[in-house]
Amino acid sequence: MQDIKTNDFDRAIGFTIPAQNARGRMVRLGPVLDEILAAHAYPPAIEALLAEALTVTALVGATLKDVNGQLTLQTQSERGVVRLLVCDYRGGEIRGYVQFDPDRLAEAPSDPTLFALFGEAYLAITFDLSTTGERYQGIVPLDGDRLADAVQSYFAQSEQIPTQVRVGFAKADGRCVAGGLLLQHLPEGEEGRERLHTKLDHPEWEHVAALGSTMGTDELADPELPLETLVWRLFNEEDEVRVLASTAFSKGCRCTVEHIRSVLAKFPLEERLAMADDNGVIGVDCAFCSTIFPIRADELAA
Repeated sequence: MQDIKTNDFDRAIGFTIPAQNARGRMVRLGPVLDEILAAHAYPPAIEALLAEALTVTALVGATLKDVNGQLTLQTQSERGVVRLLVCDYRGGEIRGYVQFDPDRLAEAPSDPTLFALFGEAYLAITFDLSTTGERYQGIVPLDGDRLADAVQSYFAQSEQIPTQVRVGFAKADGRCVAGGLLLQHLPEGEEGRERLHTKLDHPEWEHVAALGSTMGTDELADPELPLETLVWRLFNEEDEVRVLASTAFSKGCRCTVEHIRSVLAKFPLEERLAMADDNGVIGVDCAFCSTIFPIRADELAA
């Protein structure tokens, strides 16, 4: 294994274990995570939730073979503390935000469970493929102790792929670090073999999953441990582990003035003027980066 790093941030590596028909991915977020979270000044519980959601989004999104494809992770609740959580990934860029009720959060425990934050809710994962224009979506109940548990359920139910997801989050000296592990068991050669849930036993996956469960969440969020080192710790006794190319991450909000102008220009003139304040300015608020863009309505009209 090469390119071993310390302070290993904002990238993912993929790997395969051919003899076990398994693949995996590890990710660690640092400065990019700080940049996204800093725009909102979330309370600790909401900050940790979004950090986990962004980590899962990076883990799953980085598996896309369509380089211009997009993955969107979304969950919402009408009565919970969290009203809406949205994250997406496209071409190495990630972004996300949370809408929540501060009064309800004040009544919740300091370390709330997933149910305490959402109540009865569902998780939707959507893949938009640029090469074919197709969209795939799976929706599963938001069950389990962590968001990662619901993602595991998505793969088991919607994709019929046995999956393990683990996420770690830490904050020290005002800086956030999050890391994640995704393990999946695939049909041999990915074609021509029944999915594992149709079989009475699958010792290959049980072996891989058992090893994955030994990975501590503190290790995943430790920037002094390179991702390649973590892969080695888990699978050093395997005959062959192939480490794949690295994926770099960046904050990816697409709220440019030009983009906002193009969206507003699609509205009829009367509606654009009605959006403006007494000074003739339309204030467009981007929920992802918490920035308000002032656009003059008369300039659009011209």
